[in-house]
Amino acid sequence: MTPDYGWLSILPPAIAIVLALRTKQVHLSLFAGIWAGATILAGFNPVAGLVGSLEQLTAVVSDPANTPTLLFTLVIGALILLMQRSGGVTGFAEWMVARGWVRGRVSAQLISAALGVSIFIESNITCLVTGTVSRPLYDSVGLSRAKLAYVCDSTSAPICVLIPINAWGAMLLSLLVAEGIEDPISVLIAAIPFNFYAWLALATVLFIALSGRDYGPMRVAEEAARSGRGKVGTSEDLDGEVPEKGKKARNLLIPVIVLVAIVPFALLATGDGDWTQGSGSTAVFWAVSGAVVVAMIMYWVQGLFGVVEMVEISMKGFQQLLPIAVILGLALGIGAIVKALGTGPWVASIVAPMLSPATVAPLVFLTGCVIAFSTGSSWGTFAILMPLAVPLAIEGGAFLPLVIGAVMGGGIFGDHCSPISDSTVVSSLSAGCDHIEHVTTQIPYALVGGIGATVLYFVVGLAI
Repeated sequence: MTPDYGWLSILPPAIAIVLALRTKQVHLSLFAGIWAGATILAGFNPVAGLVGSLEQLTAVVSDPANTPTLLFTLVIGALILLMQRSGGVTGFAEWMVARGWVRGRVSAQLISAALGVSIFIESNITCLVTGTVSRPLYDSVGLSRAKLAYVCDSTSAPICVLIPINAWGAMLLSLLVAEGIEDPISVLIAAIPFNFYAWLALATVLFIALSGRDYGPMRVAEEAARSGRGKVGTSEDLDGEVPEKGKKARNLLIPVIVLVAIVPFALLATGDGDWTQGSGSTAVFWAVSGAVVVAMIMYWVQGLFGVVEMVEISMKGFQQLLPIAVILGLALGIGAIVKALGTGPWVASIVAPMLSPATVAPLVFLTGCVIAFSTGSSWGTFAILMPLAVPLAIEGGAFLPLVIGAVMGGGIFGDHCSPISDSTVVSSLSAGCDHIEHVTTQIPYALVGGIGATVLYFVVGLAI
């Protein structure tokens, strides 16, 4: 049984989040949060806490569940740089523009949004494909990388949870089965229309793309991108060298198609024939690695590079994305710390006494927001909150699908706003955007969906 650390359990994520937003030093801020948590666990001995922090990070790296995630972060760097050096990125942009598909800022955003909602097998794959394919399109029309990171993040998890024929659905079904729900599939399907935040997140992406009405920090980023004062990004910005070979769209498209195609088979293999039970992180790692192999073979056959040169390019790609892998490792580390401290259950226990039949859904949603923001994990939030929310809905007379929708939406909303979320890190990575810039530009848009969802849960909760 996890010891009750009370309000102390909220300190580590709070320290990490506040420091990250104020200092912009993500690595240091995350480690400070881990150290604070380890110090609490060590009886407030800072020296023992430092030792515990290092042990925790070692455990994160060596955990078979985390290792593929960390590795694919490095391997995607190799894939991106190979595609850049081959001219595939530039070639794809020229190919899209030549066919009239990208005529300006609106069409570029709509294409990236369409990519995001069409790939619902795994959220990280959604982010990676959307970001990688859309980078040259955004660069060609002067859109900021912050806008691309926002589109990647706000279409990945929402579409995966709204079309749950994937690992997300399997996880949610297992939680409903554990609560003794009869016919959990029907209940989960019934809850999908009530996942208000996911729907509003997708609608906001569409509205922003069509209207061009940016606001808050995103407006500043977009104005800087249009005027050339800010970093928009270029096809060669990963390593500072201009790709002079190839410039063929297929040098980007074929590796990306291979990447997406491998995922279902990898999920089948890791799930012993049941793709809904497969390992998403392992599937993504296999898919990215397979795409790198295919890209290397293509470029070698075309005579663009020799084997030694491609290995050198890949190593440089690893090096360029190592800081992102470190951030991801630290985010996983602080996630393990808050789990050990019982942060999520403590937050849930504080809110539970405030619930009534009409307020179950909105308060469950807000509780999920706080837990996900504090822990950086939507899945962790589902696991913490579902065992509390389902009995409260049943015993309190609330509409069960509405409450389950609130659990799902709250987890995604908090995760979208959290700088310690792994999906936020992956979105920054795929778009080539500074991590803190992505967080600060996305939060105002996420808040619109979060406030709208809260109001809807109150209104529907009173009406049903």
